[in-house]
Amino acid sequence: MTKISRAALLACAALALPLAACQKKPADDAFGQKVRAYLLEHPEVIEEAVVKLQENKQAQAQEAAKASLAKFRQQLERDPRDFVANPDGKITVVEFFDYRCGYCKASAPEVLKLIRENPDVRFVFKEFPIFGGESNIAAAVALSPAGMPKNIELFDRFMAEKSLDEAAIDRHLRAVGVDPAAARAGGAGKEVQQHIADNRQLAMALGIEGTPAFIIGDRMVPGADMQAVRAALAEAKGEKLKSPGSPKLDKG
Repeated sequence: MTKISRAALLACAALALPLAACQKKPADDAFGQKVRAYLLEHPEVIEEAVVKLQENKQAQAQEAAKASLAKFRQQLERDPRDFVANPDGKITVVEFFDYRCGYCKASAPEVLKLIRENPDVRFVFKEFPIFGGESNIAAAVALSPAGMPKNIELFDRFMAEKSLDEAAIDRHLRAVGVDPAAARAGGAGKEVQQHIADNRQLAMALGIEGTPAFIIGDRMVPGADMQAVRAALAEAKGEKLKSPGSPKLDKG
């Protein structure tokens, strides 16, 4: 159950109590007793107020996000350094993710399914390692010149790996035909490291603090809510998401 501060309770009840203009302020104790009595008699007021408060906050966040998304649209959708599935698609979905994020792992199969089923949707992968260590290494090798051609395969494998340690990273690189030493060397290069740093700065500018975070047009969907992602995509397309076909996978 959501915890509510005493001040919030008083505020909720105060809104519910009938007040006229130019009233004399009642004594604090008397007012407090009225508040308590009203809340005990009408506890549903608190729940209604909390729900309304959350709705207002979400609406405000969406409005703020729209302005930021418009400002950074080019970096979000058209950074030539990012890996993009279905690069010729007409509608763009962007995901900020970390390979060691449990919620990213949970949503990854749905992400790949969405890409397969919707060849008209460009899907931009934004490497956003927030857990440090192996997360940084996995992002770097995936973006390296050696790893980029196998990016979608590495995404699938890294996300499916329960414990993505360095040994697992190298094992998956070898499995897709990438030399781990070459991928690590390329990932440590200035260009790849700057790319990851730019993604972090972009996420900060957009107010993204966790992963995954999806962006579809003017909407941001935080967390692994793939139903909300599909709903936003359906709204952007103006139709139900039933477009069979195989994705074209490429960089650009």
